[in-house]
Amino acid sequence: MSRSSSRRRSADDRVFRLGTGFFALLVVLIVAGIAWVLWRQSRLSIAKFGFSFWKGTTWDPVAGDFGALPFIWGTLYSSALALLISTPIALGIAIFLSELSPRPLRTPLAFLTELLAAVPSIVYGLWGVFVLVPIVRKLHVLMPDGLRKTPLFSGPPLGVGMAAAALVLAVMVIPFTSSVAREVLKAVPNTQREAAYALGATRWEAIQAAMRYGRTGILGAIILGLGRAIGETMAVTMVIGNNPQVAWSLFKPQYTMAAVLANEFTEASTDLYLSALVEIGLVLFAITLVINTLSRLLIWSVTHEGKAKKRAPAAVPAKAAA
Repeated sequence: MSRSSSRRRSADDRVFRLGTGFFALLVVLIVAGIAWVLWRQSRLSIAKFGFSFWKGTTWDPVAGDFGALPFIWGTLYSSALALLISTPIALGIAIFLSELSPRPLRTPLAFLTELLAAVPSIVYGLWGVFVLVPIVRKLHVLMPDGLRKTPLFSGPPLGVGMAAAALVLAVMVIPFTSSVAREVLKAVPNTQREAAYALGATRWEAIQAAMRYGRTGILGAIILGLGRAIGETMAVTMVIGNNPQVAWSLFKPQYTMAAVLANEFTEASTDLYLSALVEIGLVLFAITLVINTLSRLLIWSVTHEGKAKKRAPAAVPAKAAA
């Protein structure tokens, strides 16, 4: 190879490296720009209410009194309920597809599961309105009177409320959690399962060993599902009832941060009202960013450790020979 050709190739490599580095930096700049714009637009609310904004329970745009606690509560409560419902189902799907499913069925079933993630949230919302809401309403009516008087099951038999929102979110979270958990289980070295079988373990015990090995990545998959649930807007808005209150009841209408932004942003008639809504968006943005970053780090740690374990046996003969 001539010296001029070598120089030209080296220059092309530098240009390519700088170009790809610029695109990676652009993503960071976009995220930082979004955070800065949200903070700048919410300074009026931050200056007026301070930390009391997040402890207040009153949301009165007419009087200019804003408290975000009902929205924070509704977001965290609905997401936690969705995780409780979706996690066992999603892990069961992941275990079946990676460990138990016949090979010809694995690809079609995995495709159908991941296809649920492509369904628009407005479609899930319509399904929730026409299917889940009547079911929740009938379930509430059929409950014993004594059970309906408890804080967890009190409320009017409307159907719309926290229970319907949690069920819709659970269905939407399942494909995300199951897909990532399946990839984590696939990254577990086969030596872990073979070692369990060599010790006389059953198939279920070998699966338990694989899950124990990939528990950090599975936790990351669950946290990734939590981030998906926290940021969901339209489907939850259509079935949660949109009433700003803090309640343990599964049947009372409540509110979430994303839902209040979708419903009231275009109605903000004063600067303070708009600033309060933007401050809610700022906190929602920060929470979602932290949760997704944490989940990706957990998943990366498992896949990186799995690759290191797979490379480790190749070095054993050399050490033994030495």
